[in-house]
Amino acid sequence: MRTKNICDPKHTLLALLLLSLALFAQPVEAGSVSGDYWTLHEFHDRDPHEASVAKRFAKRVANPAEAAPAAFERPVRIVVVYPGVQTSDYWRRSVLSLQSRLREIGVPHEIDSHFTRPGTEIREQTRLISQALTHDPDYLVFTLDAFRHRIIVEQLVAAGRPKVILQNITTPLRSWERAQPFFYVGFDHREGTRLLIEHVLADDRPDMNDFAILYGPPGYVSSARGDSFRAALAKQADKRLVASYYVGFNRENARAATLSLMETNPEVDFIYSCSTDIALGVIDAIDALGLRGKVRTNGWGGGSQELAEIASDRLAFTVMRMNDDNGVAMAEAIALDQLGRQEEVPLVYSGDFVLVTQNHDAERIQSLKNRAFRYSQ
Repeated sequence: MRTKNICDPKHTLLALLLLSLALFAQPVEAGSVSGDYWTLHEFHDRDPHEASVAKRFAKRVANPAEAAPAAFERPVRIVVVYPGVQTSDYWRRSVLSLQSRLREIGVPHEIDSHFTRPGTEIREQTRLISQALTHDPDYLVFTLDAFRHRIIVEQLVAAGRPKVILQNITTPLRSWERAQPFFYVGFDHREGTRLLIEHVLADDRPDMNDFAILYGPPGYVSSARGDSFRAALAKQADKRLVASYYVGFNRENARAATLSLMETNPEVDFIYSCSTDIALGVIDAIDALGLRGKVRTNGWGGGSQELAEIASDRLAFTVMRMNDDNGVAMAEAIALDQLGRQEEVPLVYSGDFVLVTQNHDAERIQSLKNRAFRYSQ
């Protein structure tokens, strides 16, 4: 069972002041963060009941919406603060699918959405949250990538209101024990990386031996996606890591890093990209150097831009999230919570992936898009 934290809303702003004082006194995060989290498998092994609830909830997400059996007294107030200023359309589709599913269920709602640059605007995210709390929202949808995000979440969970939904993370933080947020939702980064690893290792191309890794900013996502790939290929005698760089989730940085990499390490034939924007920067550089078909990279997420690049033979393969399921899951969790059926909401929902390669024809890709973008077409 998760501990419920209940606090008079009048204390919310005080909690935020404490949050702000703590936030900017923290050092910049560095190194791997994987040991700070339970993997989803570990978490479910520790709590089989939670695993059962999650399994039933996943069926609810996959099925058509069920209309709420009762009317709601007022609209549910939801604030969304996302690192959505990037090429990946994951974040904007998340809001669209959340809105659409809430409408289908019959939950009146008001959503206040804010998008910032990933990994670089924590102060701005804090300001937006502070501003939002003055309107006493019911739910705050945020993310957890940098260490300093934890300070924000810990203060909000301690206040008890709004309830916190953590997006793009499916591995509960160990140190929070039972003082967890309301809901973790997304697509497990290690599971997606596992599919990419399997594809790389199964590929019989003889020229995929020397590789590099381009990480995003230091933090949870880069560690989960990049370090998992690094560790798996370190076990392969015929695979050699030549270089690795943090480039942020930034297309131009990735392009510049790739140009520099290929100048000093022309033997590299595969570059592992930890995000959509990184992959696009890598293929920009590959094309500029005239190395298309000789040096390859992957996508991460399978959004519209990545699928277009696969169709044009610029991107070799990607792992595609069934994107809109994250918004559907949030809508279902909120609806159940508002109906007093909290016991039906798992702590974690993790959506499905499909590996997409250049061998997929247009009909197959369209079928996947219809499934992944069922609310956000």
